[in-house]
Amino acid sequence: MLASDHAQPVFRALADPTRRAIISMLSDGPRPIADIASEFDMTRPAVAKHLAILKEGGVISVETKGRERINRLNPQALKTAEWLNYFDRFWDDRLAQLKNVVEKTQ
Repeated sequence: MLASDHAQPVFRALADPTRRAIISMLSDGPRPIADIASEFDMTRPAVAKHLAILKEGGVISVETKGRERINRLNPQALKTAEWLNYFDRFWDDRLAQLKNVVEKTQ
């Protein structure tokens, strides 16, 4: 399997704002689907589909405790997208340079 083949499910998981919101919620700790669904204006099955995509990407793991399914963030999977931080630094530097140029010309 190519590295890009491995990364594709992670990027698919990160591509949607709802899934990114779920990741943010789970960064505070594990939660059952009912808690997650209560934060969104969508049906529980719709939230379950988002959770399934996150699980397929390896971004979360799901543990069954009795009748509850507890969703837990797997932060290690997010390392796949860590190289995107380079672009944040790149644009921060470029925008700072642009700001300096604009301020000097005024």
